[in-house]
Amino acid sequence: MPGVITLLPGDGVGPEVVAGARTVLDAVSRRFGHQFEFREADIGGCAIDAGGTPLPAETLSACLSADGVLLGAVGGPQWSDPAARVRPEQGLLELRRAMGVFANLRPVATHPALYAASPLKDRLLAGVDILFVRELTGGIYFGDKTRSADSASDLCSYSREEIERVVRLACRLASGRGGHVTSVDKANVLETSRLWRETATRVARDEFPGIRLEHALVDAAAMQLIQQPARFDVVVTENMFGDILTDEASVITGSIGMLPSASLADSGPGLYEPIHGSAPDIAGRGIANPCGAILSAAMMLRHSLGLEAEAAAVEQATWETVARGIGTADLVAPGAPAITTRDMAATIAAALDDDAAVRRAIA
Repeated sequence: MPGVITLLPGDGVGPEVVAGARTVLDAVSRRFGHQFEFREADIGGCAIDAGGTPLPAETLSACLSADGVLLGAVGGPQWSDPAARVRPEQGLLELRRAMGVFANLRPVATHPALYAASPLKDRLLAGVDILFVRELTGGIYFGDKTRSADSASDLCSYSREEIERVVRLACRLASGRGGHVTSVDKANVLETSRLWRETATRVARDEFPGIRLEHALVDAAAMQLIQQPARFDVVVTENMFGDILTDEASVITGSIGMLPSASLADSGPGLYEPIHGSAPDIAGRGIANPCGAILSAAMMLRHSLGLEAEAAAVEQATWETVARGIGTADLVAPGAPAITTRDMAATIAAALDDDAAVRRAIA
């Protein structure tokens, strides 16, 4: 059996896009002769409504015992009060901590079929293929926090070991790509960034002599992402910088609905999710783009289940479908006919039955 997959549909459009990914995974099973075992559990707002906690014990158990976890989205206006004691996002943060996932991988690649939807000029979009590796467990998001009537503080803290393991992963991934790593920091101001830069330099020099490492200040990197996005190959950075830069980069492709992500640990299951949110304004209307979830499932096939050919086939089927001008409303030109979330997933699944398409993917 290739593996056990836990599905966490979550809130908003999450159930719709996860259902789409399940449709494609079922097609992978048929096409390649696999048998996946699927489990489904609650997380986020729906879990709060059902039992008062955003991460029930049974959900956590189902995730930790799986080979891979596919998440839809969490959150929505009904749970958005920042003063609330329990919020959906707490479930996701706790799940990441419990799974030990320390590196968030976000690929950002452009396709000619979506150039018109990007705010950048076509000449800037050609050849853009970036893999962001964001450190996920340290930094200002997890540091000690204080608050008084007149002041507040958030501690940004990193250990050498935390930096080493994420930079090591970035270099390993770059060795199978263009061999170029850009490490992003703010070493002219922050002490944590000075440690980051020193550590990244040492890891690349001593362990990956074939990798070309460059350093960039985060403000310069943000500017270059818009001016020259094709210059980047693998970008590795700390938690908050990675959060901001990957959201900036997401608009380059033309639709945030196309972008997947993977959160990986040293061992155990990975956590996979589209980078878009729960989109409550379109939830239940059948118009959400399932491609981010489908491509996240492809990353799960590759990184957690070791099924490279299957992952490549899913990616090929997805992009060939988009290239044919087929898509949900966010993917087609204004006034052009759009298809539903379910039909988009079904079309991609059908493409997996095309022997020629699969041969192109695994060639």
